[in-house]
Amino acid sequence: MELRDIEIFLTLAEELHFSRTAERLHVSQARVSQAIKMQERRLGGALFERTSRTVRLTPLGERLAEALRSGYDSIQQALAEATAAANRLSGALILGVMGALGHELRAMAAEFTEQHPECSVQFREIHFSDPLTPLRSGDADMLLVWLPVAEPDLTVGPVLLTEGRVLSIAKGHELAGRTDVSIEVLAEYPVLNPSFGLPEPWGAAMLPARTPSGLPVLASGPSVTTFHEALTQVAAGAGVAPLNAHVLRYYTHPGVLFIPLPDAPPTEWALVWRTAAETAPIRAFAEFAQTIGPRALH
Repeated sequence: MELRDIEIFLTLAEELHFSRTAERLHVSQARVSQAIKMQERRLGGALFERTSRTVRLTPLGERLAEALRSGYDSIQQALAEATAAANRLSGALILGVMGALGHELRAMAAEFTEQHPECSVQFREIHFSDPLTPLRSGDADMLLVWLPVAEPDLTVGPVLLTEGRVLSIAKGHELAGRTDVSIEVLAEYPVLNPSFGLPEPWGAAMLPARTPSGLPVLASGPSVTTFHEALTQVAAGAGVAPLNAHVLRYYTHPGVLFIPLPDAPPTEWALVWRTAAETAPIRAFAEFAQTIGPRALH
């Protein structure tokens, strides 16, 4: 007997009423009748005596109900315990972040842990040149990355942070001294190439192929794989690089200037995780972040 058929039989044995059994199990009365008839045919005997007014167990039905009850209760208890274990918020939730952004999330992580004392949030650094591998390899449970992310195996959760962008240039660059510049200047200078395995929509969000007016942007500068490599190349005058504006708060370099790009699209940082690896802590943290909403970095 299938577990659902056992449940129907035992419920009918308690209720002794087809309609109430159907209502209790949220199935049709026809489904209840079909399940009982199928089992009676399989066993070769009647499990219930039915009249127009009453339903009662036959001796065969009584013996079967008594034999099945303890086993069914044990199965239900085991399933309930497994469900509780799967949904228990405990252990460490590993959140991959870029550079200093972990600091921007520490207050939120502390508040989450205060609500769920058995579940800690630990930060692990990821690099823009290979952001998704730590997630897919299991080294991180969730990532905080800029949008868009269009990967079929990943779930994109709530946006946590938003910010503007700046252009990093060498101190001796001809743009030095400007209070801000347009994103159109990306077409006028060699730009560092961060395209090591980046998903195309994700990389294009930071370094578009064309400026808003349609001018081509050529990533003809040196290739870089880390943020500090980028600063080193910019300081050497090898190229310019658009960066997220939080560098103004967290980073300085003796050979680099950061100039605001007021007409650049804002960067949205969102939580991302593997759909197939979603756990109770991941769901809880995403739901918690959703209630807080995005915060603008200044």
